[in-house]
Amino acid sequence: MAQAEAAPILVLEPTRASRLVDALKRAPLIPMVILLFFVVLAIFADVISPYSSTEVSLRDRLNPPFWSAEGSWSHPLGTDPLGRDLATRIAYGAQTSLMVAAATVLLSAAIGVVLGLIAGYNRGIIDTIIMRAADITIAFPIILFAIMLVVILGAGIINLVIAVGVVLWARFARVIRGEVLILMERDFIARARVSGCSSVRIIVVHLFPNIVNTMVVLLTLQIGFVIIIESSLSFLGAGVPPPTPAWGSMIAEGREYTTSAWWVSVIPGVALALIVVSFNLLGDWLREALDPRQRQV
Repeated sequence: MAQAEAAPILVLEPTRASRLVDALKRAPLIPMVILLFFVVLAIFADVISPYSSTEVSLRDRLNPPFWSAEGSWSHPLGTDPLGRDLATRIAYGAQTSLMVAAATVLLSAAIGVVLGLIAGYNRGIIDTIIMRAADITIAFPIILFAIMLVVILGAGIINLVIAVGVVLWARFARVIRGEVLILMERDFIARARVSGCSSVRIIVVHLFPNIVNTMVVLLTLQIGFVIIIESSLSFLGAGVPPPTPAWGSMIAEGREYTTSAWWVSVIPGVALALIVVSFNLLGDWLREALDPRQRQV
């Protein structure tokens, strides 16, 4: 008597909900809490801070943090060489850094994504011109290029956003172009062309939705980079003009007091490091969560 054949084993594909739950389990909670803290601090800086960020009080200059023997809770993180409350300036510095970073990244993404889509779709001479311009932009030192533009345009937050955004677009353009070149080989693009879709419709309806995940990851990763650039320019005196609080200029103000009043430079430096590392970790997690190839790996 012939043996009965074994029943086939059904392998169920994980649902989108289960993949989302699995991704959330691996979410970087500590970096997300840190970012949430700084975002809330920046949004409600006017409400939380009991002091003005620019008011000078020489009587209170260089007060140490509260955990020091000479510190007090009236200035929990101490004061700077002009007697300004350091906690207040940290809060307003977060507001400045996040505002500049968000505006810069959105500007550079708008330019880079559009040019990347056009270059990847058209190829030919248009692709060559856009990519050679991107190569030249990337090859030039970004700090030096931004300083040159700030000198030409003048100091100010808006000019700083324009200067860094003009430099940063090439990073978005190159990555988006690579994604578009892969998508152009897919069957749904060929079917869209056969059905008579215009170039604009193909780019807007078929290509752009498929690069949104990549764009979101790039946005998250570049925010930390822009904060570093803004702080570096402010440290060199070519960024956010005083007396507007900026973490880079706050670090620069404490250079002469590294031995006697270390908190003036160290505390803004720690805040800067925390927010940049947190954005990078969040970007890495988003890349794994949104990219199917990363999930397979």
